[in-house]
Amino acid sequence: MTAQDVKPQRVVIKIGSSSLTSRHGEISQKKLEKLADEIVQLKDAGHEVVLVSSGAVAAGYRKLGCLDRPSTLPEKQAAASIGQGLLIETYSKLFLSHGYVASQILITRNDFSDEIRYNNVRNTINVLLERGIIPIVNENDTVTTERLKFGDNDTLSAKVAGLVDANQLVILSDIEGLYDSDPRKNENAKLLEEVYEITPEIEAAAGGSGSSVGTGGMKSKIDAVKIATALGISTFLGKSNIPNIIVDAVNQEAKGTYFKVDKDASNLNQKEQWIAFNSGPKGKMVINDVAKSTLIAKTRGIAVSDIISIEGRFDKGSVIRIMSKSGEEIGLGIVNYPSYKLSKLLESNIDVKSQKYQKYVIDTNDFVCQLEITIPVGL
Repeated sequence: MTAQDVKPQRVVIKIGSSSLTSRHGEISQKKLEKLADEIVQLKDAGHEVVLVSSGAVAAGYRKLGCLDRPSTLPEKQAAASIGQGLLIETYSKLFLSHGYVASQILITRNDFSDEIRYNNVRNTINVLLERGIIPIVNENDTVTTERLKFGDNDTLSAKVAGLVDANQLVILSDIEGLYDSDPRKNENAKLLEEVYEITPEIEAAAGGSGSSVGTGGMKSKIDAVKIATALGISTFLGKSNIPNIIVDAVNQEAKGTYFKVDKDASNLNQKEQWIAFNSGPKGKMVINDVAKSTLIAKTRGIAVSDIISIEGRFDKGSVIRIMSKSGEEIGLGIVNYPSYKLSKLLESNIDVKSQKYQKYVIDTNDFVCQLEITIPVGL
């Protein structure tokens, strides 16, 4: 089966550092040519492709004068500032030789946690895809601090897949897929070709990083799969150096691990996805049992009279955790009042909704129930 035989899809492809660089830590032209050729096959067949590419630090540290991959944050950031330019230049030349334009998008976790910036990134990528351009996404390693990092590009790729409503996420590295045990230690380890649920046993089978130049091991890939499948996006894990791996992955014919999903698994719209998976809750609110029932049913928002207590400092527009009296997390919601003002309203016992020019503290359309969130918010 060729790429032309599959209905056009929107595909996010993540490629790891070890799959792009030579054993000396420099960009491998041969590896990039293979990757570009396979993406071109998808593009020629009408598929839309977003590439999430690692490799900036690995590509740049030698030219920084380091003999080994740097360990300090300033050196990593300096290496990334060199390597990112080398990567995008190489990608651009390769895709232009086939008649396709590539673009560069560098983002940080803040771009996802801020709703306005999140929507800006989404709108930008959508315009690029509609114009037939190949967006190449990477974390902005040069300016990102450890506190604000995604952690690895596996997580970033899953969040990008959700951002652009992808049909499929393809994660490529130096590992063939998920095994029932570490294949480097157990020669009888069995490749799991299809997975329908991330069980504790599956998580236990995830090992460490398979490469000295990458940051994401199998655990980070399983975390990424959790995000993608929670959003109804099927995911494939495979080895980048297998011939035609990308086209075969899209055609469901590749050797590797397919994580299957129920296409109706996620009914969250983009705003709800942002609240659930990207917002980063700033505080907590405890509400009474009546408000809990009406909120879950989405028949009424939260009024001041429903609130038992609040915790933390937050601004208007922040996302906060909504808790029951018993300590159960009900869900997440965007609050219409800053914490200092809510504290004053609680002290004065005013029902905000009784003043017609005021809003609920949290509206039903700004709320996501915990029952709809299948992974921890922190991922």
